[in-house]
Amino acid sequence: MKILLAYFSATQNTARIAETIRDRLIELGAEVDMLDITTPEARETAPVMNNYQAVVIGSPIYYRRAPKIVRNWLGRLKGQDTPCALFFTFGGFGVHPAHFSAAGILAPNGFSLVASAEFPGKHTYNLVGWQAMADRPATSDFDVAREYADLIHDRFSGEERLDWAALPLGPCSVEELDQRETSVPKLLPRRPGRDGAECGMCMLCEELCPSGAMDATSGEARADLCVFCLRCMDVCPEKVIGFLDLSELFTKKMEMDGETQDSLRAKTSKIYK
Repeated sequence: MKILLAYFSATQNTARIAETIRDRLIELGAEVDMLDITTPEARETAPVMNNYQAVVIGSPIYYRRAPKIVRNWLGRLKGQDTPCALFFTFGGFGVHPAHFSAAGILAPNGFSLVASAEFPGKHTYNLVGWQAMADRPATSDFDVAREYADLIHDRFSGEERLDWAALPLGPCSVEELDQRETSVPKLLPRRPGRDGAECGMCMLCEELCPSGAMDATSGEARADLCVFCLRCMDVCPEKVIGFLDLSELFTKKMEMDGETQDSLRAKTSKIYK
């Protein structure tokens, strides 16, 4: 069986789960092609699905869904009743309707959803003062990833499918999620950047920026394109790219969501089947 495993991963949480699933699928006898769709160049073309017997797609969750740039890419994929499995990583907060949302894009385009899964991972904003899921994914999460690989491998070869329409919708309407996705970033007074700091101009921040927002020469990200994934900070070898200190925002987020460090630690990976 030849499987395409496509994933978006700005700060490597999703990549680590993708690699675990890949390794287990190979152990089970599958041939797996990995496709990292994190950069704009990687998303310029859509893979031809008739080259594969199944596809696995992984994404982080931003504002309770896959990032808009990922959703747009999903909408360009064309399946031919291709079996498809989804997985998501999240930093401890709202998950739904990420599964339902992605399935609702893929199912009308000819994909047959067999299962979906979610895995906790350290929050991107831990780079700027948050303290969410700092030690995740952990061994228990990778164990679930291998279990998930076993499940989807069996289902890719069989007839059993997931009733994606029954996946949780979450507390927010699509309109509310769209509004948050566009309005919340506008509340932040700046974007990631060097603030005039000298650097060796390795260009990684620009080359690896998922949205094409970062300009290495000016050292600033474009406000209209930045998705606040903070990959530029994560990959900068000299650590000269900075952003806001969001420690106070973390405290407010914990209060708003009724979370504590104990409740965050108690969150587990989950398979929808």
